[in-house]
Amino acid sequence: MPLRIGVLGTGHFGRFHALKLAARGLLAGLYDADPARAVQIAAETGAPALTSDALLAACDAVVIAVPTAHHHALAMQAIAAGRHLFVEKPLAATLEQGRELVAAARATGRVLQVGHIERYSAAIRMLRRSGAGAGAGAMSFEAMRVAPFRPRSLDVSVVLDLMIHDLDLVLSLAASPLAEVQATGARIMSDHPDFAVAHLRFESGARATITASRVSVGMERRLRILGREGETRIDFLARSLERIHPGGAEPVATMPGWGITRATWTEHDSLEAEQAAFLASIETGAPVEAGGEAGLAALDAALRVEAAIGCRPA
Repeated sequence: MPLRIGVLGTGHFGRFHALKLAARGLLAGLYDADPARAVQIAAETGAPALTSDALLAACDAVVIAVPTAHHHALAMQAIAAGRHLFVEKPLAATLEQGRELVAAARATGRVLQVGHIERYSAAIRMLRRSGAGAGAGAMSFEAMRVAPFRPRSLDVSVVLDLMIHDLDLVLSLAASPLAEVQATGARIMSDHPDFAVAHLRFESGARATITASRVSVGMERRLRILGREGETRIDFLARSLERIHPGGAEPVATMPGWGITRATWTEHDSLEAEQAAFLASIETGAPVEAGGEAGLAALDAALRVEAAIGCRPA
């Protein structure tokens, strides 16, 4: 029998989750605190709008896409009901809540996946296949993710809204515990910081500078990795990856033995790939790449950035 998956929260991302699960024939129903919104998305998907309790009773797993402040309460209810769960990023509002969720899912044998969607993007899959800059060879990371202002996700700072994606990626690529965090940022259009620049130091000695803004004049998404094995640059919007490294395809006259390798990729639906990974973990026991521990590490880094900015206690 196919899995039955419910969606708790039908805002921007919740709607997309619901539509894609409905297309797979897996959507058991949906819930939203705004009944009119729930009815609207129910009409789009053909799935019933239910109360949260009725939805938990009707499904095998849930996608939790409500505002961050409510992640913990609904996730704990789902775990208590024996449901596998996918929690949109950030995992929780506090580290204590996040740790409790991870421990509860582990104790009950439930799959817990966190919505770090960039791990499933075509660009990052290409980067990982190339082996460029990951692990001990990487010494410096520079990430930029900026976008024009949009009046959504304003219940959290730009750190928990946008920067957390790059925090998760850099943490996974650096493969070393985070040792120190410095940051600056400011409120512009909301009650939380709308831009932030974080400087990270890892125990390996590697460092990272991560910039995020939701009040920019345009969009930029870039990642640069420097290390003993050369340099890698990714422009996510231009779909380009360039590496200068020993044996590169295009020789560099001033660097004997070194060359530049260029690559591009065909975009795929990262949300579909993310959902497919969640289903595989439930159905076949496949490892959860963006699991609770990864979500907890990204949350810890994000909260440390917020504390360094001064919008949270240190």
